[in-house]
Amino acid sequence: MSTHDLYTAPVDKSTWNAPLAGDARFTWEYDDGRDRLLALYQKGKDKQWDSAKRIDWDLEVDPHDVLGVPDQSLAIYGTRHWDRMSVKERGELRMHQASWQFSQFVHGEQGAMITAARIVESVPDLDSKFYSATQTMDEARHVELFSRFLQDKIGMVYPINTELQGLLNETLTDSRWDMPYLGMQVLIEGLALAAFGVIRDVTTQPLPKQLLTYVMQDEARHVAFGRLALRDYYKELSAPELREREEFVIEGCHLMRDRIRGREVWTNFGVPLAEVDELVANSPYMRMFQSLLFSRIVPCVRDIGLWSEPVRATFEQMGVLDASKADLEALMAHDEELADQLDAARFAAEEAERKAEVDAVIAAESQ
Repeated sequence: MSTHDLYTAPVDKSTWNAPLAGDARFTWEYDDGRDRLLALYQKGKDKQWDSAKRIDWDLEVDPHDVLGVPDQSLAIYGTRHWDRMSVKERGELRMHQASWQFSQFVHGEQGAMITAARIVESVPDLDSKFYSATQTMDEARHVELFSRFLQDKIGMVYPINTELQGLLNETLTDSRWDMPYLGMQVLIEGLALAAFGVIRDVTTQPLPKQLLTYVMQDEARHVAFGRLALRDYYKELSAPELREREEFVIEGCHLMRDRIRGREVWTNFGVPLAEVDELVANSPYMRMFQSLLFSRIVPCVRDIGLWSEPVRATFEQMGVLDASKADLEALMAHDEELADQLDAARFAAEEAERKAEVDAVIAAESQ
């Protein structure tokens, strides 16, 4: 079945063409590189994996309860809109909400794949080109597994969110080589990484937990890459050049905040658009979700040196300034550890199951 048959609203069957700007940069220096970036490149090579083999695709998923989380997580829970819905309609809403979340993940990951390839082309130094090449493969794997999850397990796809598309467009059409880093590695990937983490930690269903845990193991490296490259470069920029990047961050963060409101889902269920933002703003779960979603972006922006008063004021107004105190290294080390722990637990269970089968066969033969 074509993916176009699964979209909740018609999408153009032609491709979306984002015109690229800037130069493709070659370098003739092949033996010079920063140790930390080269170590990250080595890690990127060592940590490649096959989503067809590492993910247990035989696990069942209920399309009407994909994540197995309480209904209080839905922004309209307890409102008149919720009260008038039947049990069947509430199941449909849960399906739409999960479809919307994972659809934005797959669209964002395609954007990350294209942006990583763009960085290979445009970044001037070879060590960054090396690492971006491994990230391009990572992002291709993420697009593969999220699209399979949407098509095979949920059976519904949402079009790309307009705010996400807008930020992708600004990121890819800027001629300055550092802007794909800033737009993708810091803002889009930073928000996605935090969103993956929230859902990974609250879901009670094993398949989405696997997907997100393993994807986050890759994404932790990607955000680290952006930090390393931009922190070095932004030390060399003039005050006006830094202000331009800070204005981009401020605009991008507003787009990311608006993106998570999921207006498309609520209007599909008859909630007037004028009420959507207020419902999301008044939802305790959504307020918590928003504060956590900036837990990776805010400390990263501070770390790379874009920490002017207007940037801090923006984060203060959004209620996420305290996230600047987060230890990014610890957060990302935790993401990687959880993936290793999940592997260990799964392999131990499989080994125990195999041993039980062997023991049963031996016992049967000895009778």
